[in-house]
Amino acid sequence: MRRLFLVLIAVAACSDAEQVVTEPAPSLAAAVIGRLEDPVIREASGLARSQRQDNMFWIINDNGAKEWVHAINPRGKRLGEFDLKKSDNIDWEDLASFRLDGKPYLLVADIGDNDARLKTRTLYVVEEPVAGKKEKSKVAWRVKFRYPDGPRDAESAAVDIENQRALVLTKRDIPPVLYELPLQPADDEKITAKWLGTIRSLPPPSRQDVEFAPKTKDWHWQPVGMDISADNLAAVILTYRAVYYYTR
Repeated sequence: MRRLFLVLIAVAACSDAEQVVTEPAPSLAAAVIGRLEDPVIREASGLARSQRQDNMFWIINDNGAKEWVHAINPRGKRLGEFDLKKSDNIDWEDLASFRLDGKPYLLVADIGDNDARLKTRTLYVVEEPVAGKKEKSKVAWRVKFRYPDGPRDAESAAVDIENQRALVLTKRDIPPVLYELPLQPADDEKITAKWLGTIRSLPPPSRQDVEFAPKTKDWHWQPVGMDISADNLAAVILTYRAVYYYTR
């Protein structure tokens, strides 16, 4: 199968001696287009556009919440939700949407691990339901995995549908580390994630940034979200400070 070569992946595969030169991107100002109206969404932690319905997004709560996936419109208006049965919200952090064999799916990434102590993490895949009243949806399949080099905290996951894989980007490593998992494993056995490399294109923190972050609560360099476009021609990484755009 033809491989996907986003700049994101190319940087991950580079050795420490190699350099990637990119043109500086223009600075863009963010604009508020809406606010979440549903009080149940207390700590929004992942967002993905619907593959079934236009002008609709799915959103999840962080850990401590129930296993619900909520639907909103671009203005933040509540459109519905569903209960993801046979799943656990240990620390849900990201959400991705994709199509496989003509069917729309959502991937819920239970990958958070603030203290880096959990031996295994899980990606849940569910066929996207129709938004409306409260519904129940069962997990279509899950990807239970471990990291090859010990527990990691992560908040960023994406689906590379062309290569039938999921990508997970760590949060607290400097620089962040990218891992690969099969999107649909042959069985339910625990998978060992494949180490792809580090993402050195993200601006690193200074020594002072790292030293004072516990006091200032400013971890601006840490990735907290990632996505790949449906046509596999672009990718984005979100940090606490900015959005970084990569092209194929």
